[in-house]
Amino acid sequence: MRDTRRHLWRDIRVQLPFLAWLVVLWMLLWAQFTVLSFLTGLVVAVFVTRVFRLPTVALSGRINLWYAVIFTLSFLFAVLRGALAVTIQVFDFRRQPGAAIIAVPLRYADDLVMTHVAVTSSLIPGSLIVEADRDRRILYLHVIGVRTPDDVEHQREHVLLWEQRIVRALGDPEQYRALKADERAGRLSRLTKGGGR
Repeated sequence: MRDTRRHLWRDIRVQLPFLAWLVVLWMLLWAQFTVLSFLTGLVVAVFVTRVFRLPTVALSGRINLWYAVIFTLSFLFAVLRGALAVTIQVFDFRRQPGAAIIAVPLRYADDLVMTHVAVTSSLIPGSLIVEADRDRRILYLHVIGVRTPDDVEHQREHVLLWEQRIVRALGDPEQYRALKADERAGRLSRLTKGGGR
């Protein structure tokens, strides 16, 4: 009984960021930022996470605020640039925008980082994740505006840059050390162009 209780509290502590997010969503849903809405949101969040249990996600425990800010600003700029590029391609009646499905082997990603890279890539207009090979750490993207092999490599490099930004911002220490080691060895640009190890 004591082990079960200890296990329950450990799960709640690990899932605390997700509980907090569910509480915020609850308060936004009701557009009330009161003590009562916080408490009812907390009850609902605990109930939902206990009844509809998902496997516990192991967070890295590392957040670099500077790189998180850089990632956020880069992402907002990429969304704006992607929206403009897609708009230009839609209204360019002289030629059809090329499209391709490309495979991007990730270098440092575990499940969490791979999910972040996939969501980031899908939110930028002009690209969409169509498949994720978890075992081989490969993302498959449908991208528009691709006509040549150089365009394909350019898109692949962009996805790998997002992976690097995410690892810098919140990757676990081992991933971050691997990234820094590749940077120090001067291998990163060559490996990015080669698509992986």
